[in-house]
Amino acid sequence: MPGREPSAMTAAGGAGGAGHRLPTDTDDGLLLIISGPSGVGKTTITRAVERAIPGAVFSVSVTTRQKTAGDVEGVDYHFVSDAEFDRLVADDELLEWAEVFGRRYGTPRKWADEQLRRGRLVILEIDVKGARQVKERMPGAFGVFILPPSEEALLQRLRARRRDTEEAIARRFAEAQREIAEAKACGAYDAFVVNDELERAIEEAVGVVRGRMGIMKDEG
Repeated sequence: MPGREPSAMTAAGGAGGAGHRLPTDTDDGLLLIISGPSGVGKTTITRAVERAIPGAVFSVSVTTRQKTAGDVEGVDYHFVSDAEFDRLVADDELLEWAEVFGRRYGTPRKWADEQLRRGRLVILEIDVKGARQVKERMPGAFGVFILPPSEEALLQRLRARRRDTEEAIARRFAEAQREIAEAKACGAYDAFVVNDELERAIEEAVGVVRGRMGIMKDEG
């Protein structure tokens, strides 16, 4: 972290100094953002990073969408009403939020601050818009964007999932192209990992995250 850039915890507005500090509390917490277009394999890589790094925790978003039979409260999402989501936004309790197909999704700030104060790696799997919001609030966050080996390979992966019509696939592909271009230009990402072969991509992603955490400890 060149120039002693403030850690994610410090940039969160003094979370480390708020509340009661335990003897085990540290200032080494890192907020990790992982993004990537639909079909690139980002969730598989995100979960692999979580498993590989001791103490890593995955942020669970709040959402206004309806809970389905397969959803588990507090595991898949925290399900809230529109009124409660409005309150969270008004009280500045979300690190980022967005509306997708008429439903809103956001990242709870208080929980993330608490985990960072405990010295943990806090993982957010969010889109580029959300990443830009988080980076503005917490410049010490570390952004990793997962890229496909080529546009052609991404299109093949979207088709191979057999979830959508060709028209829907075309829309997803166009959105993926836009998202990749924005990710490269926006400055929210510190590392780009190409998922050309899954195990290799996982190894690289874990490596860059461990590298950033090592830099933080060295500078501490």
